[in-house]
Amino acid sequence: MSTPTSRLFGSDLDVVNVGLTMFADDIAAQGGKVTTLDWTPPGNGKPDVIAALDALEKPELAEKIAAANAEAVDRITNAKPMLVGFGRALDVVPGMTPKTILHAGPPITWDRMSGPMKGAVTGALVFEGLAKDLDEAAEVAASGEITFEPCHEHDCVGSMAGVTSASMYMHIVKNETHGNYAYTNLSEQMAKILRMGANDESVIERLVWMRDTLGPMLQEAMEIGDPIDLRLMLAQAVHMGDECHNRNIAGTVLLFQALAPALLQTNFSTEKKKEVFDFIASSDYFSGPTWMAMAKAALDAAHGIEGSTVVTTMARNGVEFGIRVSGLPGNHWLTGPAQKVVGPMFAGYQPEDSGLDIGDSAITETYGFGGFAMAAAPAIVALVGGTVSDAVRYTRDMAAITTTSNPNVTVPSLGFTGLPTGIDVRKVLDAGILPVINTAIAHKEAGIGMIGAGITHPPAEAFEKAIIALAEKLAGTDAP
Repeated sequence: MSTPTSRLFGSDLDVVNVGLTMFADDIAAQGGKVTTLDWTPPGNGKPDVIAALDALEKPELAEKIAAANAEAVDRITNAKPMLVGFGRALDVVPGMTPKTILHAGPPITWDRMSGPMKGAVTGALVFEGLAKDLDEAAEVAASGEITFEPCHEHDCVGSMAGVTSASMYMHIVKNETHGNYAYTNLSEQMAKILRMGANDESVIERLVWMRDTLGPMLQEAMEIGDPIDLRLMLAQAVHMGDECHNRNIAGTVLLFQALAPALLQTNFSTEKKKEVFDFIASSDYFSGPTWMAMAKAALDAAHGIEGSTVVTTMARNGVEFGIRVSGLPGNHWLTGPAQKVVGPMFAGYQPEDSGLDIGDSAITETYGFGGFAMAAAPAIVALVGGTVSDAVRYTRDMAAITTTSNPNVTVPSLGFTGLPTGIDVRKVLDAGILPVINTAIAHKEAGIGMIGAGITHPPAEAFEKAIIALAEKLAGTDAP
């Protein structure tokens, strides 16, 4: 007699495997058809992380968190960052001194810095006249005379090594909605450059020219022209095929279009104006730092909201990856080890030549563009690797770990869906999906520079530390 059991074992197996891949391997080895569900337990199965997640799910806390997160993402999406000027770091950046060097990522001391960051620091010290050469610069850096602090702790962001010194010219971005300011230095474009750790004579010469010509001309142009609405310009650039982290073709054209009339009206010679125009035309990356300052101005307005689990900072110093969360106010860094970046390498270089993930530019993903907006910029895969379907998948996946979509910046290829906005620490750990970041790759040694680009993710440890700290603060749980 045929029974359900006999029919089951008398037919071909078609199994869905949830859990260890070894189970799927055993079934497949016996000729069975098996589909494995890509699944990880909440909190990576760690009891302390799961306990923290459970504590924050209690109804009275969940309601408070939902309200706080709604306020945080409202502040992000309704921020109106305006480019209002340019000026020397010493003149405009809060707390800047002649012997302050700002850097990317969470706090780090000279002795622990990665090769690219040490290369950028020594180059900056020579540029500032604080050392006569790179050897002396290394001695000065180790002497205790120099103050090293994160860009993020001075309302700034910096690409790659992020090294910012007193004489460098900065974007000045004002969040018109909330009144706060953000700053970032100027693009060196894509030659051998300080932000990638290069520091030879050509790098210093370019920095001097930027200090003496480019910066002052941009400063005068902004005094002539009107403030520039960066959120509106970002939305236009995304519609034109940029993701505004590593692909900036449209954004640079739009920014130059806005600046050019006032640049022409400055008191500089025609020869100097041509130098500046040629420099801007030399690389599409000119607008890259601009979008970073725009995102920083919006996200800082959302920092410090009691009860919020929204991430307001993701930054890397080449040794550690750090995040800050709105509900953990001030400079409360949660860190884990910096990760490798996987992607195409320039000719002559191998993955083992790569430094670890570095830079404040993940502020773009924290806002919702860059890697989060790759569906809008399928051509980016030529630089960072992968396929167009990968680019679309990244954007769709990020919706699972964010609080809302941004109605002011949308992705045409996804039916004008807004950018995934407001990374929620709880959702990252519940879903087991880490934020995606596309980024350049710097050589691990000082003095060489960029050798590729690719994709990376934060370490889960940073989010695990964050959820435990949030539970301790909001629910009174004991941190391990």
